[in-house]
Amino acid sequence: MKIKRFIFNPFQENTFVLYDKSRECVIIDSGCYEKAEEKELEDFITENKLKPVALLNTHCHIDHILGNQFVAEKWGVELQMHKDDLPLLENAGQISKMYGLENYSGSPYPKHFLKDGDTFSFGESKLDVIFTPGHAPGHICFYSEQHNFIISGDVIFQMSIGRTDLPFGDYDTLINSITKKIFPLPGQTQIHCGHGPSTVLNYEREHNPFLQ
Repeated sequence: MKIKRFIFNPFQENTFVLYDKSRECVIIDSGCYEKAEEKELEDFITENKLKPVALLNTHCHIDHILGNQFVAEKWGVELQMHKDDLPLLENAGQISKMYGLENYSGSPYPKHFLKDGDTFSFGESKLDVIFTPGHAPGHICFYSEQHNFIISGDVIFQMSIGRTDLPFGDYDTLINSITKKIFPLPGQTQIHCGHGPSTVLNYEREHNPFLQ
């Protein structure tokens, strides 16, 4: 499986495209906001002859869903997420106005929900769904045991952790998610974060100042 990262919108959010030899792909946390960002995503998918089959959200804070409508309409894919993040999705229009994001065009409503322990399959690949609330009530991560990586959203970052001062955030819940759901994974697991660079689980176990 290959991973392409894009850095989109004023929040410098990481959008990921995961694809394999079948050319099927999934788009995770579509944050493209400007027309140039939409074109960057579209050009990559076209040039690599990829076929998007799903739109996945780790969570539904506004910076991670700014491109949901574009992706859904462009490629006819359905949104899949955890049901506990519906309050964030439903309030996104109001939140976008608070941040002055007047171009936000909304998001499709999910027809299917993902839960802890699910396996999402596409092409020749599969992703395990891990429920990791705390930063957001319905936050999930996508883990590939075969390829030794996790798409971690805003749970953990290089030398940092997700915010818990936003609505529905909870510090103790976040720490529990990290220590009980993320830390048990193999130490060499690559962590692809929702913002900033990727990191390695062993490094964060040993050096992340918020987790000592």
